Amino acid sequence: MKKKFSAAFLLFVMFINITAPVFASSHREAPMIADDPLADNTDVYAFRSPDDPNKITIIANYVPGQLPEGGPNYYHFGENIRYEIHIDNNIATKGDDIIYRFTFKRTNEDPTTFFNIRLGKENLKTTYMMERSMDGGKSFQTVVNNGIVPPSNVGPRSISSPVGLNVPDYNTLMDKAITTSSTGEKVFCGPVDDPFFVDLGGIFDLGDAPRASGKSVDALKCKNVSTIALQIDISTLQKDHQSVKKCTNILDPNYVIGVWASASRQKIRVLNEINAADVNKDKKYELVSNDGKWIQVSRLGMPLTNEAVIPVGYKDLWNALTPYDDLPTISTFGNYFYNPELALYMDDAQFGGAVPAFAPLRVQKKSLGSFGFGNGQDGLYGLKGNVALKGTALAEAAFGGLLLPAKASPRSVDLWPIFHTGVPNLAPYQLATGKPAGNPLAKGKPFINNFLPNGGDMLRLNMAVPPTPRDCKDFSSLGLIQAAVTGLLDPAYANTTIQNIPNMDGFPNGRRLEDDVTRIELQAVGGVVLAAIGLWYDDYTVGGSPVTPQLLKVLSYKTGVEKNDTTLKAHFPYMQTPWAGTHICDCGSIVPLRNGEVNMGNNRTVYEGLAIGAPEVIATTSPNPIIGTGTIKYKLDAAAKITIEVYNQEGKMLKVLVNKNLEPGVYTETWNGNGLAKGIYFIQISKNGIAKQNLKVVKG
Repeated sequence: MKKKFSAAFLLFVMFINITAPVFASSHREAPMIADDPLADNTDVYAFRSPDDPNKITIIANYVPGQLPEGGPNYYHFGENIRYEIHIDNNIATKGDDIIYRFTFKRTNEDPTTFFNIRLGKENLKTTYMMERSMDGGKSFQTVVNNGIVPPSNVGPRSISSPVGLNVPDYNTLMDKAITTSSTGEKVFCGPVDDPFFVDLGGIFDLGDAPRASGKSVDALKCKNVSTIALQIDISTLQKDHQSVKKCTNILDPNYVIGVWASASRQKIRVLNEINAADVNKDKKYELVSNDGKWIQVSRLGMPLTNEAVIPVGYKDLWNALTPYDDLPTISTFGNYFYNPELALYMDDAQFGGAVPAFAPLRVQKKSLGSFGFGNGQDGLYGLKGNVALKGTALAEAAFGGLLLPAKASPRSVDLWPIFHTGVPNLAPYQLATGKPAGNPLAKGKPFINNFLPNGGDMLRLNMAVPPTPRDCKDFSSLGLIQAAVTGLLDPAYANTTIQNIPNMDGFPNGRRLEDDVTRIELQAVGGVVLAAIGLWYDDYTVGGSPVTPQLLKVLSYKTGVEKNDTTLKAHFPYMQTPWAGTHICDCGSIVPLRNGEVNMGNNRTVYEGLAIGAPEVIATTSPNPIIGTGTIKYKLDAAAKITIEVYNQEGKMLKVLVNKNLEPGVYTETWNGNGLAKGIYFIQISKNGIAKQNLKVVKG
């Protein structure tokens, strides 16, 4: 969607042609769980519902990489697995406070056919039971019985024809499957389009993402996932069962929750021997039986953790632990956050040259002339016990024991709390707006408070923060990073009171479906959070602007794949219908037109890019630097409305060069730069109202 141009937004587009690799959320993230996909958590989302702000939506996805055409035995939830969503809402209690448990059952409605759907019957039809515990798992209450799971989207004949289910479209099945529990939660379980996006193939080919070939591919394009989605009243989740109207402000610490998901199997699995002589077609045979204690085999809170932080030798162990086991195991896992492996490839003194795509990301080695956050450096530990820390989160009387644990633990002040405790609304964790130059310990502009130091890795969400409308011109998939830039640079947010900055509700304050978590997390590893609170990059000079070339490089860092392959719905469960088994996926470009489904009322949107193949925009400007007039040359392979605008460094639009519908072809636009002063300008090219490319032009 089109975004408002401002100085804040320009920081993200100045170097728009620089691209860099991404790392995925949790898909096949550990050796053991990769062999058990039915129990594999892929993603967890938690956000304030944009269309119903009195509620929180929590989504836990399982069973990664589902090919839509996976018949005759389509992907499904496991019958002998406990799927659970866990919520922590109270620092005074140990462990979970609320648990939602799901168990699934499949029934063969017609054993005489090999088809998954035929003549109004499903094979295998899936139902579920949902239980809720409000006492941390001591007791459970059944709140949904025989909940409906829609069948796989086999294809239009199976879904809509008289010889299939004979319903108007797949959306009808999804809508019928949404139910309300006896305790008021809205629930949906079933297959959906996987809303996550990433070039997995390039990433794990030794960081070749974006690929040297220039053809990054969304590994989850045209793939489905099994989702458990809940929409819950904030008063149910808040520790004292208060509505959001009772919050003292939009960063009220009493409205923070932690969310994580898990899957468990029973300890004993037995393959039963069947005597062929006794086979009877009217008898059901249990080839597999399960017994014994339930054992957690998978978990997920924050994206990226187990996949790209925890080393292979510990991945299975990490999956078996709960977040409440994380803090006591600092000696095992803590150093992987204090000195993350990824940061080694963002440091020229380490292995920075081994991953060229990380070139824009360089961690502060001598911030403010004193503080080094490269692996093995001391970060802010040299201040431990200093009187200057009084009144800050780093004071020993506050959380200094957690945040400044030891020497040679540089990222204990930023990456570790983001993943393991959340971030309090205390200095230094406030934006540098209002802080004296060179003093990150001073009070600044509040922008986050999701501090809940009960356990370790989980999504933490402050439910008091208002949702940013998805159709708002300021909505950004860069989440809290965009909120930080807005709070630092937009004059509308120049004071140091608590203000509702757009995207304060974005990752890592919870996680929205649209959030580009891979880009955000790698920018964070590159030190952007440190910079936001006043620990500027090494090229900062006293008295100069903190918006240095290095900060711009980090902010303009981009991933090879930046959005989902299709739209999202405006209402619960927000995720799109699953891809049909008859769909033909064009892997060469982002064209998610689903075979037959547009006519079935699925309200699809086709993302054909700028209709010029890959990369999405091919445009050049010459000469550069420009002296008098310049030309912009671009190519279209399909009809589109093209807008080309010129902006200055402050984000002010100076002129519109093109604003018209164009047919396929090659176009050259000439523009007069004689009236422009010497300096840097930006040419934005938009297709159908969506910004696609920005060209940096120097006026000589």
